[in-house]
Amino acid sequence: MSRPQRAAAPAEAGVRAEVQAEVRGEVQVEAGTEAPAYVPAYGPVDLTNCDTEPIHVPGAVQPHGFLLAVDRGTHEVVVASASTARLLGREPGELLGRPLREALGERAAAEVLARDAADHVAEPLHTVLDLATGAGTDVDVVLHVSGERLVVEVEPAGSSPAFSPVSYRSARAAVGRLTGTGSTAELAQQLAHEVRTLTGFDRVMVYRFDAQWNGEVVAEDRRDDLNPFHGLHYPASDIPAQARRLYTVNWTRLIADVHYVPAPLEPLLDPGTGSPLDLSHSVLRSVSPIHVEYLKNMGVTASMSVSLVLDGRLWGLIACHHYSGPHRPSHDARSAAEFLGQTASQLIAERERSDEREDALQAQDLLAGLVSEATASGGDPFVNLTSDRRLLELLGAGGAALTVAGRLLTLGEVPDDEALHRISGLLARGDGAPTFTDHLASLDPGLSALERVAAGALRVGLGADRWLLWVRPEQQEVVDWGGDPRNKEIAAAEGPGVRLSPRKSFEKWREVVRGRSVPWERWRAVAADRLRSQLTSLVLGRVRDQIAVAESLQRAVVLEEPPRFEGLDVLARYRPASGSQLGGDWWDALELPAGRVAVVVGDVSGHGVHAAAAMAQLRTASRAYLLEGHGPAAALDRLDALVASVLGEHMATAVVAVLDPATGTGHVASAGHPPPLLLLDGRASLLPVAPRPLLGVSTGRAQEEPVRLPPGAALVLYSDGLVERRGLALDETIESLRAAAGGAAHLPLPELADHLMTVVPDPEGDDTTLLVVRSTG
Repeated sequence: MSRPQRAAAPAEAGVRAEVQAEVRGEVQVEAGTEAPAYVPAYGPVDLTNCDTEPIHVPGAVQPHGFLLAVDRGTHEVVVASASTARLLGREPGELLGRPLREALGERAAAEVLARDAADHVAEPLHTVLDLATGAGTDVDVVLHVSGERLVVEVEPAGSSPAFSPVSYRSARAAVGRLTGTGSTAELAQQLAHEVRTLTGFDRVMVYRFDAQWNGEVVAEDRRDDLNPFHGLHYPASDIPAQARRLYTVNWTRLIADVHYVPAPLEPLLDPGTGSPLDLSHSVLRSVSPIHVEYLKNMGVTASMSVSLVLDGRLWGLIACHHYSGPHRPSHDARSAAEFLGQTASQLIAERERSDEREDALQAQDLLAGLVSEATASGGDPFVNLTSDRRLLELLGAGGAALTVAGRLLTLGEVPDDEALHRISGLLARGDGAPTFTDHLASLDPGLSALERVAAGALRVGLGADRWLLWVRPEQQEVVDWGGDPRNKEIAAAEGPGVRLSPRKSFEKWREVVRGRSVPWERWRAVAADRLRSQLTSLVLGRVRDQIAVAESLQRAVVLEEPPRFEGLDVLARYRPASGSQLGGDWWDALELPAGRVAVVVGDVSGHGVHAAAAMAQLRTASRAYLLEGHGPAAALDRLDALVASVLGEHMATAVVAVLDPATGTGHVASAGHPPPLLLLDGRASLLPVAPRPLLGVSTGRAQEEPVRLPPGAALVLYSDGLVERRGLALDETIESLRAAAGGAAHLPLPELADHLMTVVPDPEGDDTTLLVVRSTG
């Protein structure tokens, strides 16, 4: 690849002779005479303080362009970079206090100030300037606002002649190719290829951060003779927090020549603020000497990075390296690369959400088969469960342990019994919800001895004396940087004075992740919670006749037909769960003193005997509280205390309405339940009931919402089985139900109820309850 031409300052001529040589597959640049060590405005920096280095105020820029900071009121130059001497032929001191037009000329200055006045500073400007290096030079002008200053950055328009100009059509085609990839991995690989084609760098990598900000090269497109970096891991300290912050506010950063001599800003402190000029958004910002040292040790002569940001969080970087001399892609090429980075960020977010949904669906299918076989194959279902390798596959674990009725059952590779109980105790929480860590030793240093089999763990509670625990071993070092022959040669060539290099970063990463397991994915925690619900609700360890008993119990406590009430018509519909599983739904309608009527719809988590028994207790208790004279909110608060103290293995939701047919008024309260619908004057609306938390969490208090129910108006209560669907947002399905109810409000009650039962198609595995109350006046 030909080396791009650049105008060299006279002071730089002959300062160093760059000798390019192929050394074990890597191009290294040796400097005959190194430039004097540069000390940033914030003082000397070394490996002990680089993590706090204020890199946004370096007090200097890279010399391939120049910077002017302009007072936005007077339009006078207040700060200028030393590179104006070479590029404009004027020392920075000559420009200070002078109008911008004296530096840029009347036309260019007018264009810049017009952009500022119109608040269009984000749009780059292409214009022509008479530079010291040549009259009528095409330049790129980039503007941003820093505090009270308009920052004007100018660099000669440059592009490697080996690469065609960027066009809308080529960018659109690249976006099409990115969109056409099938997975996040394929997308990253295509992105590396597109950016390298666009910018001409020798190597382009896609670098991804993990939850602890350690990084991994997940894709790479490189010159054939270069050693691979794909799969390399780097510690979080390689890109410290302040650098990551800059990457989220300024998506593109170019170092056109790592051997550059920084051009200091004059004056160093802004006279208006007394502080260094903030260059967070600068395209010419001088970079950390530590980073430059790292690049030089890698043999990199130029670099560029483009941020990949998902939902405001830095996901990764497109890291570009050049080894064959300075390299400065055109501003259009850099802007196009940033556009591809922004597009890829959106695509990655969509792919990751899609991948997570797909993983969750596969886990749900795996879970269904696992539980079905454990309960249907005869014998002890808990033994069946802990004999099935799919229990490990479900969570991607190396071992699992289950306690029930004083027994400890294990599967796979696990620590000893005492250690398992110890880990479970550390992760236990009262509600049994999933808790997990990828670093057990951080909770108890004594557990570090178990890292070979249990560096991380995930636990769910199944009741007072039952829990299920999965463990993962220490993260496998499946990538050995020194394993590649060319990498071994490069490592061997490093002298003892080399402080920074990929090999040393990899070794530091190995220290960082030592003792940690692979992190637990969110969708795996959801799968564990669903299994927890199954294990605490399904009939594990009971025979089929117990199911029949539970079904009889449900039929005995849940009315088949609602009673008749003066002034109100009440109609209920119930649909059992798929496979005729016994669910936890219930409904009730009862007359209260003074002619009032109470209606209730509730849902206990899970299925089977336990759910039916809990449902029966809650229905009986709710009746008792309402007949005692408690209102809807007070009745729900008492049910919460009952669930927490007596039914600790279960959670429940419920909605209660107490209506007075004589006045057409009433009150409604909810505990974690879907919102009721009010059908009034031919329209349907969601009743704005502020729900208290689920029953059983022992926190919060229910609130009552008044409701008016004149003749012809109707109130619709329902369980989540009517609206919850896999892959659909709950808000969307509830809105579909509301819209359908509004259009069918005039129908007779049986037809209205039958219609609402079918509005949201493809019911899931949960049972469904619908209760409609219409005022007859």
